[in-house]
Amino acid sequence: MLRCDGDRVVIVGGGIAGALLAKTLQNHADVVLIDPKEYFEIPWANVRAKVEPTVVERTVIPHADYLTDAKVVTAKAVGVDDSVVLTSIGRTVGYDFLVIATGRTCTRPQSRPERLEMFHRDKDRIATASSVLIIGGGPIGVELAAEIIMDSPDKRVTLVHGGPRLLMVMSPRASAKALEWLRSKNVTVLLDQTIDVDLAGSGDGHEGQRDFTTSAGETVSADCHFVCTGRPVASGWLRGTFLGEYIGADGRLVVDEHLRVGRLKNVFAIGDITDVPEAKQGYLAQRHAMVVSRNLRLLLRSDGPEHKLHRYKASKAAITVTLGRRDAVSELPFMSLIGHIPGVVKPRDLYVSRTRRMMGIKSKNGES
Repeated sequence: MLRCDGDRVVIVGGGIAGALLAKTLQNHADVVLIDPKEYFEIPWANVRAKVEPTVVERTVIPHADYLTDAKVVTAKAVGVDDSVVLTSIGRTVGYDFLVIATGRTCTRPQSRPERLEMFHRDKDRIATASSVLIIGGGPIGVELAAEIIMDSPDKRVTLVHGGPRLLMVMSPRASAKALEWLRSKNVTVLLDQTIDVDLAGSGDGHEGQRDFTTSAGETVSADCHFVCTGRPVASGWLRGTFLGEYIGADGRLVVDEHLRVGRLKNVFAIGDITDVPEAKQGYLAQRHAMVVSRNLRLLLRSDGPEHKLHRYKASKAAITVTLGRRDAVSELPFMSLIGHIPGVVKPRDLYVSRTRRMMGIKSKNGES
């Protein structure tokens, strides 16, 4: 057992939120990060990384590169009680404060080289395909379709979405603009239709042309396919624990204004796993991490009087979905925009450099 001697903070989940929290706390507490991967990756650059190889190396970052004064346990968390986390390798980790940051269920390789190989494999599959099928019309599916068609205008790209409109997290007006943009680039969009994901396979679809049948009976032929449907929240491992009573009907953990789970004094949650009523976006998960970081530093210094703890307010910030290198569709409080103007909201490198600087990571030449 990895024992704690006082101010031990255990963070379960090394995604964009858990990684940032570990980074900001490592000089203030005894921090242990539990994550099944040896790295974290910048999620909003994943789609670009499938078509642009120069992006890949800078978006998959070993935990060891930014955690200079924290411990990393490379394993899944499989259970928890009021003082200990149990891991898949049989190791138990004691805690004084616990932060759940497991996000959504996702199966990725343990090592960084294996993950990079996945991106290169996806790039090769796209490059050699004459037709690509994308299943799912949320932000990831729309962005992937746009990246592919702008990179290779001659490819036949088909997007199949089970809802009545694309981008359900945005307004109908923004959805309509995105649909019009995709169709103007000759992307075939099939709405209110699904494809059996089990029959289709995972996001690493087989090479060679295959025929897929939609729920409406249409046949889509594609050389490769990508499943971009929503993944369930990764809270299943908590259901049989003392935290199970704080899991809502949608699988998310119920948190208070301080991002504490069920008002427990020493258990917090951040990122997609929380029930905070806002769009589940990476930069908002980072905001969660910074609020909890400040709160834990208060609690670690003293008893942390309740009135001094920082509150998190659900964000109604603009949502921007990129459409290739130059365009984007953005939903602002009073309007929806599409084209080059909202396209400058996200820089061409999709905030990769900024995120690396935030994590204190520098390239060999000294630049982030």
